[in-house]
Amino acid sequence: MATGYGRSAVSIADTTITEITCHAVGVHHIVPEAMTVIDIGGQDSKLLRLDNLGRVRDFAMNDRCAAGTGRFLEVVAERLGVELGALGRLASNSSNPAAISSMCVVFAETEITGLLASGTASEDIVAGVQASIASRIISMAGRNVDPPIIFTGGVAMVSGMADAMQAALGQNVSICPDPQMTGALGAAILASKKFDAAGI
Repeated sequence: MATGYGRSAVSIADTTITEITCHAVGVHHIVPEAMTVIDIGGQDSKLLRLDNLGRVRDFAMNDRCAAGTGRFLEVVAERLGVELGALGRLASNSSNPAAISSMCVVFAETEITGLLASGTASEDIVAGVQASIASRIISMAGRNVDPPIIFTGGVAMVSGMADAMQAALGQNVSICPDPQMTGALGAAILASKKFDAAGI
């Protein structure tokens, strides 16, 4: 069972399935009571609404602009000359998060350059970027978000991002254990069920 953007390129896979379904199954396996999944990876961000059985009721997805994804954080880290893992520590020292208004990562990078030139502290820029990513998730939600809310994907591993999500949502956000592996776990569970059904 292959999933993710490269699923069609996995020649050894018997079948493919979307990462949306796989993340829902993976999260439900770990946190059966989860009602909302926030998944932010390097290429896109998603908000999944689940039913009581862990099935996807509906979802919203941003795959058109990197400003709401992990790629944005990578660009910021490169621009500031710090390791990706250091962003959370920087953001935690912020006393006045910068306002990042650009919806495109290219323009946002230009905006960050301007902030640096004006003397804005790196920690305030990072805190502003994290808040900006969180606000994009809120805009995708469109209405109330049902708890429990589980945060998954590689961006969940960046310290400070869960706090930014909580501040934006006004609700508790829990990071899924091994958040980078949630989709793979879901694919493995679905593959197991498929083979069991086939009597393999």
